[in-house]
Amino acid sequence: METTKKKGFVQKFLDTIETVGNKLPHPVTLFAGLALLVLVLSAIVSTFGISVEHPGKEGEIIEVKNLLNKEGIHYIFTSMTDNFIGFAPLGVVLLTMLGIGVAEHSGLISALLRGFVMSVPKRLITLGLVFAGVMSSVASDAGYVVLPPLGAVIFAALGRHPLAGLAAAFAGVSGGFSANLLLSGTDALLGELTILGAAIIDPAYADGMNIAMNYYFIIISVFVLTFVGAWITEKIVEPRLGEYKGEFRESMDKLTAVEKKGLVWATVSVVVASALMALLVLIPGAPLRGDEADMPIIRSPFMSSLVPIIAILFFIPGLVYGMVTKAIRNDKDVAEMMGKTMASMGMFIVLSFTAAQFVAYFSESNMGLVLGVYGAEFLQSINLTGIPLVLLFILIAAFINLFIGSASAKWAMMAPIFVPIMMQLGYSPELTQMAYRIADSSTNIISPLMTYFAIIIAFAQKYDKKMGIGTLVSTMFPYSMAFLLVWSAVLIIWMLLGLPLGPDAPIYYNGN
Repeated sequence: METTKKKGFVQKFLDTIETVGNKLPHPVTLFAGLALLVLVLSAIVSTFGISVEHPGKEGEIIEVKNLLNKEGIHYIFTSMTDNFIGFAPLGVVLLTMLGIGVAEHSGLISALLRGFVMSVPKRLITLGLVFAGVMSSVASDAGYVVLPPLGAVIFAALGRHPLAGLAAAFAGVSGGFSANLLLSGTDALLGELTILGAAIIDPAYADGMNIAMNYYFIIISVFVLTFVGAWITEKIVEPRLGEYKGEFRESMDKLTAVEKKGLVWATVSVVVASALMALLVLIPGAPLRGDEADMPIIRSPFMSSLVPIIAILFFIPGLVYGMVTKAIRNDKDVAEMMGKTMASMGMFIVLSFTAAQFVAYFSESNMGLVLGVYGAEFLQSINLTGIPLVLLFILIAAFINLFIGSASAKWAMMAPIFVPIMMQLGYSPELTQMAYRIADSSTNIISPLMTYFAIIIAFAQKYDKKMGIGTLVSTMFPYSMAFLLVWSAVLIIWMLLGLPLGPDAPIYYNGN
């Protein structure tokens, strides 16, 4: 808490971030502006006759296309609908959210998080709370609404400072958004954008990529972030907050008998569904099993079907839980839950339209390819490669995240530029995406422009009416820096060991 009116350097810096960030246009407007900028730049740059050799096709010369000449304008109008419908993240996210939406609105997600945290021994409650926060990303943004206030209630019920519990949960939910033991909508959304970026340089390589490209790394990340988050809570944040002297004292409501019954049957249903799904993959000749003898699962229809599989494995237990608890009484309730989920995705759909035009124009103009070649040559000329290059990219992405809260919006802008550049320098799209995810998640918790930041402040003000942006940021700052440093260090070690980031996802890109 501030005791003087004089602001320190950090507070002034954060105030500047807030001021500058608030002046940025809405992401929808931002992408529309970027699309127009690409059109204008394509007309200007094309007049200079700039050309490069296609890095993936020897002897093929690529020039920047003018999208404002007769052929270009024809392309703009005839491709607009196809650009929107064909925007890869659109269908991926909407399909995933159909399944997750039923699990969320039926109450399954809330009961799971509450049941898990309440079942953890008191001495492990901080670890359990951070772990639950990290794992909550499988339910998209549901964790933001459920866990921080729940964390505050748990700590208050245990006689600890409620804001420490809120901070621990928020750190897990937001700071650990890109770590999980399961694949989630985040993997699908960012993965499709990465694949689009990789296709600029090497379409054949992009065709072989899958959305589980970071799966091995994010599994390890769960445990790393859980321990780091718990340590920061108990050694730095909670001692700084001191003893809670507020008027609120909470008691923890246990799961009801009906909720427990619902969780049991939901667990049974997901086990059965998973077993049936496994039969479609593991048995030789099964429909979702690949034909390659050495990699029948990694290169298989199963890996290409992860999005609908994720949706199904959320939908089934959500449906069963809702039926047991009477949250779902008929098919109309299920349809209504799906409708609510789709209604909440309205802004994403609008954003997808303008983002789709930007991505399509950027690709059609060839500017992404040309920029990738020249960018790689520049970095090579200053000898910036290897670990310093990856760390610089992480810092750039982390800084941008302070001003643009949406992970998909940032990556839609950055992937067409940075994925080709890194590929030109010999680093895989999978590595570039993981570096981005580390940067994005680590600084989410200190960005006032993050979508749920204001909601977290509202939750915190129940326990401290003076809680504001500066106070919350100062509370979360240790988590942000610790996550950024430790997570980046783990990635460096991973690179040095040369371990795959996920199924068929190497560290380095060797081209054709």
